[in-house]
Amino acid sequence: MKILYGVVGEGMGHATRSRVVLEHLTKYHDVHIVVSGRARDYLAKRFENVHNIWGFSIAYEGNSVSKWQTILSNLKGAVTGWPQNVKKYFELVDTFEPDVVISDFESFSYLYGRNHRLPVISVDNMQIINRCQHEPELLAGHEDSFELTRGIVKSKAPGCFHYLVTTFFYPRIRKERTSLVPSILRPEILAAKSEPGEHLLVYQTMTSNTQLIDDLKRSGQECHIYGYRRDIKEDVRDGNLLFRPFSETGFIDDLRTCRAVVGGGGYTLMSEAVYLHKPMLSVPIGGQFEQVLNALYLEKLNYGMHATSLNGDALPQFLERVPGCQKSLAGYTQDGNRALLSSLDAQLAAAAQKKGVEWDTVTVG
Repeated sequence: MKILYGVVGEGMGHATRSRVVLEHLTKYHDVHIVVSGRARDYLAKRFENVHNIWGFSIAYEGNSVSKWQTILSNLKGAVTGWPQNVKKYFELVDTFEPDVVISDFESFSYLYGRNHRLPVISVDNMQIINRCQHEPELLAGHEDSFELTRGIVKSKAPGCFHYLVTTFFYPRIRKERTSLVPSILRPEILAAKSEPGEHLLVYQTMTSNTQLIDDLKRSGQECHIYGYRRDIKEDVRDGNLLFRPFSETGFIDDLRTCRAVVGGGGYTLMSEAVYLHKPMLSVPIGGQFEQVLNALYLEKLNYGMHATSLNGDALPQFLERVPGCQKSLAGYTQDGNRALLSSLDAQLAAAAQKKGVEWDTVTVG
């Protein structure tokens, strides 16, 4: 089967999760990949037929999205980006002719599939916002942000053949053609052995968020910090703070042996922390409700704690909760990536029978 696989390039979580799926698919199928941003380099090192496209990006200020800078940067990028995507579109039309499309929240591959009346399978975590029912009590105070984000997610890839939604929390499904499956985990995470430790693992990629660093320093807790000092080549010690250069091996070792995790609301790190039974203090990026929803469910399940910032008593309160969170996390299990990959294989088999006019009659929802 010929598969066009699209990966959104904003952040690296989609790329690392897609790697797992692509390692499975490329064993049995002919796969071409379209991807934007840093994710392109990551996937191009591991797979053939990786096509670079332009995609939207997000600009940050402090621990929040800078809406104005985001608009400006994307307007500038679109001037050259859209013609580049159109060029890639015609190249694929002429040479590949896929049978099915898989989209990890990526628009170009989705539009390609719809325009060619091909089955499109969505594989990502974002669709849980639109395709599941969330309790009003959970969303209290976030109703406007939820509705705005739900509208965006709904418009991103409507009318797919099926939606495989990866998750560690399970709200009630409210839309057809939707399946909830456990989180996609890298092989390195599946192989990691969780052990108790004393340090906090801190993941922070926004160098403008100086308030977080100040708060961690005042806490006196031993913190191993990744992502903040991108210029360093070796460990840099500043009191109780150990800034570490990026290393996948080092990061996973610090994750599996930490006491707890401090990070944003990004789904990848949160799902890995849950799998390794590490409580997490989640401080979502302002203006990104998807991260807020992840953090709200994390706290609801007592797997960690949600905070809008580390100012005040947030970190001490979290550290007091750690033992209780560890007990709750002890009950979490999943059988690697078996559920997701089995479900995807089943949907590909079904999609192979639904090409052309018959597929085009599926109701958008």
